[in-house]
Amino acid sequence: MAFAASAAPAGQAGGFHRITFTGKASEYFGIWIVNVLLTILTLGIYSAWAKVRRNRYFYGNTVLLGRSFEYHAKGLQILIGRLIVLGAFVALNVIATLVPILVLLPTLVVLIALPWLVAKGLRFSARVTSYRNVRFDFVGGAGGAFKAFILGSLLAVITVGILTPLASRWVSRYVGSNLRYGGKAFDTDPKLGPLYKSWLLSFLIALVGLGVIALIVFMNLSLILPMIETPGALTPEQQIPLVISAVIGYIVLFATFGIAGLFYRAGVRNIAWSATTFDGQHRLLSDVSRTRYTWIAISNVIVTLLTLGLMRPWAAVRMARYTWEHTGVTFAGDIGELFSRIEAQGSAVGSEFMDFEGFDFGF
Repeated sequence: MAFAASAAPAGQAGGFHRITFTGKASEYFGIWIVNVLLTILTLGIYSAWAKVRRNRYFYGNTVLLGRSFEYHAKGLQILIGRLIVLGAFVALNVIATLVPILVLLPTLVVLIALPWLVAKGLRFSARVTSYRNVRFDFVGGAGGAFKAFILGSLLAVITVGILTPLASRWVSRYVGSNLRYGGKAFDTDPKLGPLYKSWLLSFLIALVGLGVIALIVFMNLSLILPMIETPGALTPEQQIPLVISAVIGYIVLFATFGIAGLFYRAGVRNIAWSATTFDGQHRLLSDVSRTRYTWIAISNVIVTLLTLGLMRPWAAVRMARYTWEHTGVTFAGDIGELFSRIEAQGSAVGSEFMDFEGFDFGF
């Protein structure tokens, strides 16, 4: 793991600096296999500590200006948060079972509590993350989380994806503009034009998939119509082409929608990160290739499946290296002076987080 001890020297000029990722698949494999085995042996209880070990490795190998990020959460915090959510869910379902009129109670409580849980989860994740011994913070509330994650998702669904870029903008603004580092604020304001431009390509890819499926259905109409009119009319031999067509249709559906989603995700990452500033003057940048990102994600899944999961560490490190090494920050002014001021201002804030960081509810 890369923990560079030296700070950026005073007087170092600003400019563009990329993030680097120094992790290796062979190193992470040892952590991953122990995590998997202990999680199985403890019937899932160790998964909380597994998350801590995994995040400490990946954060500790993500390096900017020669210094890595750090992850400070404890396994017990994560386990308690999960147990609280699980206990509440079980209790709600027991109540709904005993009192049938309250059958919708679990769903209603989840919808009401979800924005609060999301906001708390983002705050926890920020507060257990540090860079140069200064903690991050998140100040967003449940109202903003409801708009970004619940209302935005609902609008995207009922408009058949047309308002997805608007939902993405709300999420990016909520997460980015409520993030703090050393008492100084980030600001994220991606424009709808670039988001829709990225969405259009994904939409066209999805349309191609739907077109192929429509073609498959049309080619099999002579078999589908008799089956609908008279169930059981087709012989087993006649059903074989339908089964094969259905399998091909599912593959096409998942492949095209998966590719469309990955293309869109990479595009939104570039747009949102590149529309983010820190302290009003230092600008972030993401320049991942959508084609390369999609290929890495898909090939990672294929290799992981073919190796029965054993290549999962390689896949995780491969994706982390690509995304972080295509991320950077353009600093304005003297870097040494900037971080000296941040460290002085952020030390008091960080000490408060050391005493109480809350629990990770898994959202």
